[in-house]
Amino acid sequence: MSNEIRNDTHRVLAGFPQPRLEPFLRAAEGDEAKALDLYVWNTQMAGAALEQISHLEILLRHAIDTQLSKRVREDTRKIPWFLLPPFYSAQSQVIDKVRERLRSEGKETRDQIVAGLSFGFWAGWMGAKHEKLWRETLHNAFPGAGLRKDVTVLAEQIRKFRNRVAHHDSLLNIDVGFEMRAVFSLAEMINKDAADWMRTVDRTRDMGIKKPISPLDTVVVPSAQAKLNDGPLNAYICQPGRFFQEVSHMAFYEGREIGVDVPCIKARYDNVLWNEAEADRLKLSEKKEDKKLGKVIASGLKNGWAPGKYQVFILSRAGDPDHVTLEKPLQNDRAGKGSAFVNRQRYTSVHQLRHAENVWDL
Repeated sequence: MSNEIRNDTHRVLAGFPQPRLEPFLRAAEGDEAKALDLYVWNTQMAGAALEQISHLEILLRHAIDTQLSKRVREDTRKIPWFLLPPFYSAQSQVIDKVRERLRSEGKETRDQIVAGLSFGFWAGWMGAKHEKLWRETLHNAFPGAGLRKDVTVLAEQIRKFRNRVAHHDSLLNIDVGFEMRAVFSLAEMINKDAADWMRTVDRTRDMGIKKPISPLDTVVVPSAQAKLNDGPLNAYICQPGRFFQEVSHMAFYEGREIGVDVPCIKARYDNVLWNEAEADRLKLSEKKEDKKLGKVIASGLKNGWAPGKYQVFILSRAGDPDHVTLEKPLQNDRAGKGSAFVNRQRYTSVHQLRHAENVWDL
């Protein structure tokens, strides 16, 4: 790179606050040009994700608005549901704030008020305190859903992701593909045809491929009592909501060494309902992915995992073209204080695993 280009990059970065740039500079190991490339990619990925979140937000509010309007017979009463009890009393401050803003702009119409209410406002109607409203009315807004809790979990996950994207936070360590699956899943609960269309116009997958630097592609986890290996089934099971960076492979640390098998992550599911009824339901699905997840749940129950909710990674087995097999285990040859290699998880790359002599080379 010429000094002129390097100086131009430095002057560009000087216009941005250091805390904003720090994640990108760290990922680029101090290379300012690469850091700027990552910053541009981050902005473009955020834009692509927001496109789909915006589609979902419109679907969500229209579905809920339609059902609550019917509930109060708004077409005959001529009063919007959100100005009637108990709806207005439950969210009066939020509604009044939107109305005041629109009134000052001369745009205080019913449709503008509905459009001005936030994603959090609409997702809030899925909370536990509205269980009765769900059973009587709101379940009709989600014909593809089962339990209210399923909708709540997805909506809360998406709300957090939406806030991160909207606030221009770094997405470098976020599994965007995992978050987008939640977006499409909730959209499918509302309107399957709309969800299918959203997938066809989604740009996040293409943006993921274009990521300038993606060195840490493997998570190393302790395997004790967390790995399911049962015939053709290979999975990692952990608590729901646990954060993982975006990775393609998973390595296992057990007995003071990383094993030779580094499976590819074929699918990831969070907040999986873990009981026999759910296993049976999934095994009867027409979707191959659902069938496999159902088999994993059934096998997990048989092998001692208690009913509840879990996060599940479906993993490849030896022979799969994406499955990595190291030449030898990578041992931890240190002892005493400070010798622990991984307690929860740590990140590395397939490249580093292939070239390391022991765990401390990673």
